[in-house]
Amino acid sequence: MNRRDFIQDASIVMSGTLLTKPIGALAFGTREDLVIGHGDYRYKVNKEWGALDPNKYPVNDCHEMVMDKKERIILLTNEPRNNVLIYDKSGRLLETWTLNLSGAHGLSIHEENGSEFLYITDVIRDEVYKTTLKGSVLLTIKHPKLISQYQDCDKFKPTETCVGPNGDIYIADGYGSQYVLQYSSKGEFIRKFGGDSAIQEDKFKQVHGIALDQRDPKNPTLLCTARMKNCFKRFTLEGKYIESIYTPGAYLSRAVIKGEMLYSGVCFSALRNHYLTPNSGFVTILNKNNIVVSNPGGTAPIYIDGKLQPIVQDQAIFKHCHDVCVDNDDNLYVPQWNAGKLYPYKLTRV
Repeated sequence: MNRRDFIQDASIVMSGTLLTKPIGALAFGTREDLVIGHGDYRYKVNKEWGALDPNKYPVNDCHEMVMDKKERIILLTNEPRNNVLIYDKSGRLLETWTLNLSGAHGLSIHEENGSEFLYITDVIRDEVYKTTLKGSVLLTIKHPKLISQYQDCDKFKPTETCVGPNGDIYIADGYGSQYVLQYSSKGEFIRKFGGDSAIQEDKFKQVHGIALDQRDPKNPTLLCTARMKNCFKRFTLEGKYIESIYTPGAYLSRAVIKGEMLYSGVCFSALRNHYLTPNSGFVTILNKNNIVVSNPGGTAPIYIDGKLQPIVQDQAIFKHCHDVCVDNDDNLYVPQWNAGKLYPYKLTRV
């Protein structure tokens, strides 16, 4: 059975689970036949996939999701009673744990010497944590003013991390002073780059996300989200600006690289008078040539004279897509910010 014919049944009941799906748990009037997207990247929507009993396993904002080597889907929420919920691909809850964070925001996963570790940012405590998959904290990176890299009045609100090929940790200060900060694997400060500017190409307005792009294995680079500029900005690992990839109309979350493709949740789009509009999210997908090929939940990508025309929400499937996780069958899992405490959706590729 190939993945285009296989559709996961999110209501499977199996022994040894923490929770089975509540009967009739629907979100926004789920349509089982709803298919969204364009071209070769079209998906059947399952709004029930991650639904749990909110009295036992509450969520607040479902911020980000990653997949580990065992193909478990790990969700980060800023609900301090259970910051981390771990699902299998059918939507069964396998495990939960918490660091009691009400500002949990960014979640990345990295393999080191055969073991996997999580990196979690907190925008209220202004800290970054490296943890085991069970939630033991191994490293904490605190406000850079403590090492004289920020002034006392400078804000530090880390929104995302990624880890370089040599283990260096990159932190995007997306709700703070708009720098990317580079640390060694032991948490030793190396450099910072970027900063706040609406005009300069090598600076940011809301450097919300950061990702390592290794699609050219001889030349790995960093893809940084400049959300308010509707683009990704590419930098060398040493922080030198290379290029900007514009997605007009789309206020992007982090870049997620899977194979040759780039996926991103779009938190807002510019539906009214070219300004971001609440509850207007969708997902965007770009190929290795930085061409948008599909916008599940959004308008079809149109290029005129080589320039992408504005892309906006087309179907009210999502409120604010804060991330996207891609499994080994190219299915997508979408967590949402400010969406009425909704659990993540699954988009099964068709």
